[in-house]
Amino acid sequence: MQSSVQIDQLLSAWDYAVISVVMLLTIVAVVVGHQLRPVASKLENEQELSILDHLIMGRQLTLPLFVATLVATWYGGIFGVTRIAFEKGIFNFITQGVFWYVAYIIFALFLVNRITPYQAVTLPDLINKMFGPKSAKLSALFNFFNVLPIVYTISIGLLLQMLFHGPLWLMMAIGVGIVIIYSLFGGFRAVVFSDLVQFFVMCSGVLLVALLSYLRWGGEDFLVANLPASHFTLTGGEGIATTLVWGFIALSTLVDPNFYQRVFAAKSPQVAKRGILISTLIWVVFDICTTAGAMYARAVIPDATSEHAYLIYSVQLLPHGLRGFFIAGIIATILSTLDSYLFLAGATISYDLTPKRFRNHLVIQQTGIVLVGILSVVVALLFDGNIRVVWKTLGSYSAACLLLPVVLGQLLPNRISDRQFFMSSILGVVVTTYWYWAPRVGFWKSVDEIYVGALATLVGLLIFSKLSD
Repeated sequence: MQSSVQIDQLLSAWDYAVISVVMLLTIVAVVVGHQLRPVASKLENEQELSILDHLIMGRQLTLPLFVATLVATWYGGIFGVTRIAFEKGIFNFITQGVFWYVAYIIFALFLVNRITPYQAVTLPDLINKMFGPKSAKLSALFNFFNVLPIVYTISIGLLLQMLFHGPLWLMMAIGVGIVIIYSLFGGFRAVVFSDLVQFFVMCSGVLLVALLSYLRWGGEDFLVANLPASHFTLTGGEGIATTLVWGFIALSTLVDPNFYQRVFAAKSPQVAKRGILISTLIWVVFDICTTAGAMYARAVIPDATSEHAYLIYSVQLLPHGLRGFFIAGIIATILSTLDSYLFLAGATISYDLTPKRFRNHLVIQQTGIVLVGILSVVVALLFDGNIRVVWKTLGSYSAACLLLPVVLGQLLPNRISDRQFFMSSILGVVVTTYWYWAPRVGFWKSVDEIYVGALATLVGLLIFSKLSD
């Protein structure tokens, strides 16, 4: 296999036909979902019903749709994940898999039943009902930057660049533009039904690569003989503290607005709880396949560029027809996350940051989606296409400054005031930012900003505990 090759040169007319069919099926799913919208029984309820359906599908998300959209939403940064696996081996499965499974199970078993009685529409809406308006506005700002789809904008740009060789900014703009069109058309319902198609394609694609790799090269003996020993250690050559940072970032799932949106959209708490647990099992299989596939890529084409290696390896491994199916699966993996984050960031603008009197106007939501799309492309260029840096930077703020107040507030109802929440989170932001930029020497160089920020937030909760609103 070649370590450096143009992807488009490996694809045949059959491959492009398969890609086109998958994209067509996605469009059909969006149209079908749009046609299934409910009709208001009373004129005065039309606007309220419309915005509720637009944002959370009228709370009618069934178990199969819940699982499909939740699983599909979580893997848009596949180039980032496979890059870590290519460079670090099973360290990827630990940091991007196991840590996250723990967070998913905690959410399902301990949080679902606590949040569904509030009948909230978004996470900031829930925080408003639990703590107060100042906390809600601050959390909306956190959420906006947390769901700004920078990683997935970079991912779709990189893939389209490999296929069509245009400048990265143009490829990112084209990819985001496609998502904007169908997100404007059908709202959250369009996102869910497109995810249903993308779920099956993305899971099948990565499973095929892992299976054919095993059949062609063999299993553990082949990998051990052709990979560095560090690829089989839990820390991948990194320190324990660095590894555990990803554990804290994984806990940001407990304040991830995509999780909350799908729980609020579910038909019942039971659907949400079962859906998360089933999704976790699927994620385990998916992570095993992507980690193994990237490790095979490292063993077979070690000189390949790490962010492109998995794709280059997989396309060469598969026969024609299946190559197109795999490419369609990668596109689906990215788009299914990009559309969810783009839509949710737009909803944060229109529902959580816009004055209440404008909340039920769909044009505000649609304008927000367009603005978020443009901003995502611009910010992605500022990060120079480095997915891991984006994850680490934005995830650190969410985990350090929002996680503790929200989770403790759910476990200890009515114990944290609006001002206490607001002030402790602000303190966490200030300290996290300072620690990120401040020069450090000796032992302090190894202390990540996420630890210091989380400690500052906790101290803030204790200091401001006596303050009342």
